[in-house]
Amino acid sequence: MKRKRRERNNNNILLHGSNDFRIGLNRILWRKRHRMFSFASGCLILLFFAVSVFSPPPAANNHFLPLHSLATGENLDHDLWSSSRSKFYYGCSNASEMFQTADVKTHPNRYLLISTSGGLNQQRTGIVDSVVAAYILNATLVIPKLDQRSYWKDTSGFSEIFNVDRFISSLSRDVRIVKELPLVRGQPWIPRRMSLPRKCNEKCYLSRVLPVLIKKNAVELRKFDYRLSNRLETDLQKLRCRVNYHALTFTDPILAMGRLLVERMKMKTKHFIALHLRFEPDMLAFTGCDYGGGEKERKELGAIRKRWKTLHSSNPGKMRRQGRCPLTPEEIGLMLRALGFGSDVHIYVASGEVYGGEERLAPLKALFPNYHSKETIATEEELAPFSKFSGRMAALDYIVCDGSDVFVSNNNGNMARMLAGRRRYFGHKPTIRPNAKKLYKLFLARNNMTWDEFATQVQAFQIGFMGAPKEVKPGRGEFHENPRSCICEAKGTETTKKQTPEDYHANENNIREATDEQETTEDDPDWTDAEYLDNNGKELPETEKNASNKQEQPEMEMLFSD
Repeated sequence: MKRKRRERNNNNILLHGSNDFRIGLNRILWRKRHRMFSFASGCLILLFFAVSVFSPPPAANNHFLPLHSLATGENLDHDLWSSSRSKFYYGCSNASEMFQTADVKTHPNRYLLISTSGGLNQQRTGIVDSVVAAYILNATLVIPKLDQRSYWKDTSGFSEIFNVDRFISSLSRDVRIVKELPLVRGQPWIPRRMSLPRKCNEKCYLSRVLPVLIKKNAVELRKFDYRLSNRLETDLQKLRCRVNYHALTFTDPILAMGRLLVERMKMKTKHFIALHLRFEPDMLAFTGCDYGGGEKERKELGAIRKRWKTLHSSNPGKMRRQGRCPLTPEEIGLMLRALGFGSDVHIYVASGEVYGGEERLAPLKALFPNYHSKETIATEEELAPFSKFSGRMAALDYIVCDGSDVFVSNNNGNMARMLAGRRRYFGHKPTIRPNAKKLYKLFLARNNMTWDEFATQVQAFQIGFMGAPKEVKPGRGEFHENPRSCICEAKGTETTKKQTPEDYHANENNIREATDEQETTEDDPDWTDAEYLDNNGKELPETEKNASNKQEQPEMEMLFSD
């Protein structure tokens, strides 16, 4: 009995011991599991923190954008929608007392004809400068011929895009203008065709064109774009402005439709941005830039680029560093958001075919969901009279962009330049030109900074590129972009100078840096000045080769003029 009791006691001790062992083991395992879970949780928290700090704001995810840039566009800083100093400046283009009128200086047997080239806005530069050229030569101007053979393939004549009667009557005191050459003994007058180098000044016209005009009585200047110098005497510059901003208007149907589009944008929102987006495949191929599409993009654009035998091999890195690549849709959207425009701001986009289609536009539309174009705010029936003509459709976009509160372009092409000058002349409405050289470096580094750091640097780099008064030195850039001779200061300008010495010097330094940045790029030929070769790359006939000036040989026909 005693032995059995001892055995039961020993078994109970073993049972309790094994239970205690299991409990202890479970506690150890639980502690290890808890430590492992805590370690894993800590790692996940650290990883999430690193991602949230160092990742850029994704285009389609507002989680990473600061709250103030999600605010309503109507509550944005006033400076985003207007320039505080614009009220002190106004357009002025009246002739001086020394300016001779047409009835005094026009020679009865001198006729100047010009043939424009390129798209609508490049042709506009030629039309404006042709009036000044006729004045210099004491000649009668024949209504210019529009380019109907180039890339844009628009058969429209001058009178189908521009109000020809207003053009003639508005300039009647300055230059005599006729619709066509008169007959000579009942026969058509055949003008002498010739070409001029770019940036030809008064002396150039008087030495090269005038002797031929005196001998032949009628001269036609072919491919007339940017054939007149930026630097002319003030009265001639003011004549340019009278032509561009007062005499050269669109036809009534184009004006009516364009104003209707502006009205519909204004019905949607108090303020809106207009974006001129150049992102066509041909244009991208010609620039030789890399737009982030990988090997597929390089092959596709590389194949298009082979059309032009005279192009040097592409160097995408160099082009980007020099600020010669247009911003992508996503980059232009990020720049606008960084400047302070909220996601609810309405944006009108003027563009042709976008390389990559909707996939390429998706990041921009995610940043600005209120995305519009003439096709979305007008019906097919309303656009039918214009839709088959690229020049007329471009005219509609021109009117809407001019009527916008803020205009921005991803490129430095003709439309961007012409609108920048017009918006300066009529009140310095905000006109944003991307500082592509500086922004390029910033876009590359944005994965290594917070959104606030990115936005701060964008705002700093864009000083001097926002369309404010006097942000460009007189004589810098194209005159059509910076018509300084036609901008006058109103009384009271001195009130803007009442600021602390520290504020004044800080502002002067910012403008000086911006001007230096502009000077480093504007002496170089712009990619928008590239041109199509005649006859799709074929050599010109020998007679026309001889007519072209040797200085013009390196140039190609304007490929991506707009």
